[in-house]
Amino acid sequence: MQDGLVIMIGGFLACGTSEKMIDFIIEQGIKDLTIISSDTSFVDKGTGRLIANRQVKKVIASHIGTNPMTGQLMNSGDMEVELVPQGTLVERIRAGGYGLGGVLTPTGVGTMVAEGKEVMTINDKDYLLEMPLKADIAILSGSVVDSFGNTLYKGTTRNFNPIIAMAAKHVIVEADQLVEPGDIDPEYIMTPGVLVDYIIKGGHDD
Repeated sequence: MQDGLVIMIGGFLACGTSEKMIDFIIEQGIKDLTIISSDTSFVDKGTGRLIANRQVKKVIASHIGTNPMTGQLMNSGDMEVELVPQGTLVERIRAGGYGLGGVLTPTGVGTMVAEGKEVMTINDKDYLLEMPLKADIAILSGSVVDSFGNTLYKGTTRNFNPIIAMAAKHVIVEADQLVEPGDIDPEYIMTPGVLVDYIIKGGHDD
């Protein structure tokens, strides 16, 4: 990993976020990062720790209200924040992963969200053209992961993790529980191993 990377981080309010990879980025002092995530978590958890450590130059997220540090750095001009409606954020990531040229959405038409964006009228209804989002690295947190990278998420940990796995050059998953191939019922695999490049062991028993 190096300075200036675009990194997508899964989870919602630090639930389903790889704290071990956050630890690694902090320890390595990697900076000038662009972070794409659902939110900026809390000051002492998840992506919030990177922000508090001044390693992030830009955030693309849908919610920053639980982390006052994000607002402070945004207002001081020390960090750029692009707020994106959550549904639009997911669709932009999906578009990046699927190789689409963009996504049309009525969300934000006639508001400050539309500033600088192309507006298209289709069947007498206005839509914003939102551009795809891609990343250098996606960091996932899986509840159960086999050694091939096939991943299952439990509950809220599923938030954003499966979709960001499609939109990055390299995918890293932290496994709460690491199992052998075949131990996960194929019907419950949410991220196929073919998308995963690296696995790190997480959980509470290591």
